[in-house]
Amino acid sequence: MTSQEIKTLTGQYIMNTYGRFPVAIDHGEGATLYDPEGRAYIDFTSGIGVCDLGYGNQAWADAIAVQAKKLGHVSNLFYTEPAARLAETLCKRTGMSCVFFANGGGEANEGLIKLARKYSFDKYGKGRATIITLKNSFHGRTITTLKATGQEVFHQYFFPFTEGFRYADANDLASLKAAAGDDVCAVLVELVQGEGGVLPLETEYVQALKALCEERDWLLLADEVQTGVGRTGTLFAFQQYGILPDAASFAKGIAGGLPMSGVMAGEKCRHVLGPGTHATTFGANPVCAAAGLVVQETLTDRFLEEVTVKGSYLRSQIEAMDLPCFGKTRGMGLMIGVEVRAGYDKSEIAAKLIENGLLVLTAGPGMRLLPPLVITKEEMDQGLAIMKKTLG
Repeated sequence: MTSQEIKTLTGQYIMNTYGRFPVAIDHGEGATLYDPEGRAYIDFTSGIGVCDLGYGNQAWADAIAVQAKKLGHVSNLFYTEPAARLAETLCKRTGMSCVFFANGGGEANEGLIKLARKYSFDKYGKGRATIITLKNSFHGRTITTLKATGQEVFHQYFFPFTEGFRYADANDLASLKAAAGDDVCAVLVELVQGEGGVLPLETEYVQALKALCEERDWLLLADEVQTGVGRTGTLFAFQQYGILPDAASFAKGIAGGLPMSGVMAGEKCRHVLGPGTHATTFGANPVCAAAGLVVQETLTDRFLEEVTVKGSYLRSQIEAMDLPCFGKTRGMGLMIGVEVRAGYDKSEIAAKLIENGLLVLTAGPGMRLLPPLVITKEEMDQGLAIMKKTLG
């Protein structure tokens, strides 16, 4: 099909829930995507942080094909090897104790919320179920995770929302304490606020928050849906903050492009969710898990060090261009935010860059760059050249 045929068919049969750019994608290689007519696009988005191994990765495709032929799905009433091996790898690389596998980020964060509330119910009974989240946060699109999201713009249309959330200012422990009370069971944070504008939390704040949670027996929950699986230069962002949360969610890049997510829990929470308390049909799918094992094999310590180097290179080059529309950059690893100066429109900037062959994202008040972790220097330089030519 041509690009126009794909767009027409989409408009006729798919719900119009996305503000799509006028580009149809047919295939990719490395960090470069192509439309059906063969036009190339340098990808600084990786499917919103999902395709960490880029496109056309042979080891990833081979693992999927072998596993799909062997076993595509079986229920979680039985055992499968790929999920068990992936869970073992995640626990050994993080210090966590156990894993629950799900399908998407919102579902993973729902799992965190249920874990925290049951932990508190088992220990203290009813009346201690409130979870504090941070203003400017984003935790998902379900009714509950929309309410957990600390942005008022998301609290509309779908009333009534799930109750049991209060919000505090990021990097402000006094604000968090003011939002607390005897009814609190957990604090849920993104260590880098992604949709809010790629805003890393301060290390001192996170460490003080961890100490406060331990003191009050609140669970510290890390939403690593976007920051996890190597995106920030370590396997999970919490490893750069010198803490081990009580539980953490993951999704996006865990299976390199296939739908998979989950919750990792520490020893304190190992036995909170027992048989019958939480489940999902497709979680721990063996094909997705086989893909996830290839991702873990690829994300060695040396590979992750290169992610940090690549991120530093992109940020320094963008700032060195001194483009009239861009200010400072921020972020960790290949999770990069770019300030958009007053008088410029982030959506218009994104549209111009995409039109000229560079795929980018927006977030909060600025731009967001999430290239595949395998992006080469040549591809980065091609993308930077498009940026300079378009915006200079």
